[in-house]
Order: sequence, then C-alpha cells, then structure tokens
Amino acid sequence: MRLNGIIQSLGALSCGSLVTYLTMRFIDQTSYLRGDGDEGANELDSKWIYDWDQRGPNEQRKGVHSLSQESNPSMPKSVARRHIFLVRHGEYSDEHERPGYLTDRGRAQAARTGRRLSEMGVSWDYVVASTMPRAMETAMIILKQINFDPLKLKRCDLLCEGTPYPADPPQNRNPRHIQQAYQRDGPRIEAAFRRYFFRAPADQEQDSYMLIIGHANVIRYLVLRALQLPPEAWLRLTLHHGSISWITVAPSGLVSVRSLGDAGFMPINEMTYRKPKQTNKQ
Repeated sequence: MRLNGIIQSLGALSCGSLVTYLTMRFIDQTSYLRGDGDEGANELDSKWIYDWDQRGPNEQRKGVHSLSQESNPSMPKSVARRHIFLVRHGEYSDEHERPGYLTDRGRAQAARTGRRLSEMGVSWDYVVASTMPRAMETAMIILKQINFDPLKLKRCDLLCEGTPYPADPPQNRNPRHIQQAYQRDGPRIEAAFRRYFFRAPADQEQDSYMLIIGHANVIRYLVLRALQLPPEAWLRLTLHHGSISWITVAPSGLVSVRSLGDAGFMPINEMTYRKPKQTNKQ
C-alpha cells in the first residue's frame, strides 16, 4: 500500500510538472510572438506601417499626420504606382590615371546595364545620379542606351557612397572609425531615402519610373528602409557592379521588391562586385 501510494504521488508529480512545463513553454512562446520580454525579441506579429511616408490620403493637410484610407475614405487617394530602379555603378579602380573612374570592364558593364534598361521599354520620368565620378560616368553611358537627355539628369550629393548604419554583423574595421563614418554619412543617406521614396501623389494618374544610379552601401540601405527591415542588415546583401534593383511603391503604401541586384544579363566573366586588386608597379 505504501509503495502504491508513492508511485501514485510520483505520477501526480510528473503529470503536474509536465503540465507546468508545457504551460511555461506556451507562455514563453506567446511572449516571444508578441515581442515581450527581452529587448532583442523578434516581433513576428509586427504590423506594416502604411503611412511610413506620411503622404496618406490627407497629405494636403500640412503639419498633420496622415490618416489611413479606411479611417477617412472621402479623402483623395493615390491611384498610381512609383517604380524606382536602383543601379550600382560599374567597376572602378584607384589605379586609373584619374582615381575613382571606371575600368574598361566597368564601362562595358554600364553599357550592358543601359541596354537592359532600354529593353524594358520604360519611359523614364526622372533620372538621378550620385555626384561621385564612377556613378556619373556610369550614368552618362546608360543615358545613351536609354535615349535620355543628359541635360535632364539630376545630380545628388545625398546619394554619394558612405556608411549608412552600424552593420550587424559588424564590419572588419575599427569601431571608433565606423561610428565616425556613420555619424558623418548616416543622416545624409537617410535624407536620400526621404527624398526619393514615397507613394505617388493623389493627382498622379499614371505609373512613374525613376532611375537612380549610385553605390552599393547606399542602395542596400535604401532597400531595407523601404521594406521596413532592420537597417543594420545592409552588409548582408551583395550587389554586383551594374546590377539593377527594382522597387515598387503602391498607392496603399505597400512596398515590394521586384528584383534585387539583378546582373544576370551580363556574361559571367564581366560580373564583379569589388574593386580589382591593385598590381605592383615596377
């Protein structure tokens, strides 16, 4: 009898422990899904911020945050999409007589990119390029291919290369230098995002097409910001020289990536993503 009582007690204790364990696991999982607890918890149920550009249906009301279309359906709504193409410059070398300009292969890459863009049959509404030499040279080659007037090209210092955000995993650089670079470049690159990424205004009836010619670090950051993903992940993406990324901003405020770093139109021997290694001069 005593033995049977001990066995029953152990059984009850085991069942109780199991129930307690499963209950705690359920609570922990629920907290994790909500993002409760640790600051680093992944908020799997995070919601898309539709009014990320503050240009919702009541955009004409200056100084007032936009309302959702559902909350005020009488306000004018955007009906067109904005298509933003981001092109990385061609390969460049510091060994050139003019440092920072394209190599022969870089110019060939730019020409191929231009032909690819031309094949899309798009009527470009706006073309803008970084003012750095490698981006400007790439832009001029592309403009010939897409038959765009060079006098209409916009030059923008905000798009120049830099450190957009402290990366995670971190760069293999001095942490103090990374912080200094971010403090110098981060606000400027964020300003570039705010300048070029927004939904179409309510009076725009047709889809628009913008071409931005710039740099890998900047493009990677812009893509993550547009998708509302952690900006510190920018170093996890790789973009080939001359590659094309295509982002669409819908009237609702949703953003989608149609292509990221597309370089499949180039021969494999022309695909590069780093500066060529310097050769020892005799």
